[in-house]
Amino acid sequence: MRWDRLFDDLEAQLAAQARLELDAEVAERTRTERSKITLGARLAGALGCSLVVRLRGGTVVRGQLADSGDGWLLLAEEGGRQQLVATTAVLGVSGLGRPRDDTRARRFAIGSALRGISRDRRAVVVVDVDGGTVHGTIDAVGADAFDIAEHPLDSPRRAEHLRGERVIPFAAVAVISSS
Repeated sequence: MRWDRLFDDLEAQLAAQARLELDAEVAERTRTERSKITLGARLAGALGCSLVVRLRGGTVVRGQLADSGDGWLLLAEEGGRQQLVATTAVLGVSGLGRPRDDTRARRFAIGSALRGISRDRRAVVVVDVDGGTVHGTIDAVGADAFDIAEHPLDSPRRAEHLRGERVIPFAAVAVISSS
């Protein structure tokens, strides 16, 4: 009788040890898989979510995630205002939820998104990573910077309204808003 209890106890100890080893392996594999998830992948999986994004320079933007791509995300506010956010300026995001495997971000970078805004000829507000702002219309987009014609938001881009022109590096952009 005592031998049976001893063998049962040994068997239970081995089973418990095997469970612990399996749990440790599952936990390690989970950590390894999570380490491969980028912010872009998290954003792509959060389309439609309401986000609060804190940016360098103290700017905070809010809105529903409408789109995302390589180095950018697009937030839409209820009033129709859209904000193109450079992910290099992001300090934190609230509202992302758990990562999903079934979505992919757009592959085009922020320069392509800026070219689309430039084609629309819509007045924008550019907030830089230090919190400074520029109002105007994006005239041209290069490989790593864009030209903006500065004018009041409530005035069309015409010679009599121009205050100047500025070149802004992509790396300096925190958010670009349009109404």
